[in-house]
Amino acid sequence: MLNQKVGDEVQKKTIGFIGTGVMGKSMVRNLMKAGFELNVYTRTKEKASDLLEEGARWQESVAALAEQSDIIITIVGYPTDVEEVYFGENGILANAKTGSYVIDMTTSSPVLAESIFKKAKEAGIHAYDAPVSGGDVGARNAALTIMVAGEKDNFEGILPALEAMGKNIVLQGSAGAGQHTKMCNQIAIASGMMGVCEAILYAEKAGLDPKTVLQSIEAGAAGSWSLSNLGTRMIDGNFDPGFYVKHFIKDMKIAIESAENMGVPVPGLKLAKELYEQLSQSGGENKGTQALYQYYEMMSKSMGNE
Repeated sequence: MLNQKVGDEVQKKTIGFIGTGVMGKSMVRNLMKAGFELNVYTRTKEKASDLLEEGARWQESVAALAEQSDIIITIVGYPTDVEEVYFGENGILANAKTGSYVIDMTTSSPVLAESIFKKAKEAGIHAYDAPVSGGDVGARNAALTIMVAGEKDNFEGILPALEAMGKNIVLQGSAGAGQHTKMCNQIAIASGMMGVCEAILYAEKAGLDPKTVLQSIEAGAAGSWSLSNLGTRMIDGNFDPGFYVKHFIKDMKIAIESAENMGVPVPGLKLAKELYEQLSQSGGENKGTQALYQYYEMMSKSMGNE
């Protein structure tokens, strides 16, 4: 239950939310459950119709939403989308109120996060990059991991909103640090997803029940979120997106570019990106990241192992 301080923060702050996709819708719902008033905007109003029926208020433009919100949260697709909603005369930074907060929860470029922070500070706006991990399940259960970066002095102003969406909330450092932390997350997941696919396919080819195998290995050293959550979806043939293949490829590209700029070798990440790109080219770009398993199945068939 919210304490009095958090309750007061909720009553005072109106949140503007841009990006009501697979994760965004659940995040909006959890913010409303926590007592925040929500303004929403998306390119296609119909995509937000259920949220409007549940109490969110529609705004006709990014500028209108920014003008009428105390905290503006964005979770869009690509860095180009982030640039579009933040910059320019109709963007967030040109229309947000002095003293308001902007939180970009898109997985995006650390350099872009630093640029947003700089321009926001010039306008008297508090900016944070705060990418998330946990997929559709974490968003739905308000259990996201949120990797925040920005000024520590103003962090308390956004904490109640973050706590309505996630459980593991860590202020990583100055602007861009949140995005760098998310790159670490994606690097670890990329190679891990290859291992999960290979383990499940191996179990099946060995004549084992893969779900029974999971019961053994997920509790040991091989255990991971991907193994327990996405491994089960692979086995069930459920490749619906909790996180899109196309967005994961975008993340890996950003991570590889950042790693190369720092002189960090990432051969596992590069191989994972190649496999996901082949999956995307075969029609899997709008599937969930667990659809990599289908690519492994195709490779197995090409080896003559039907």
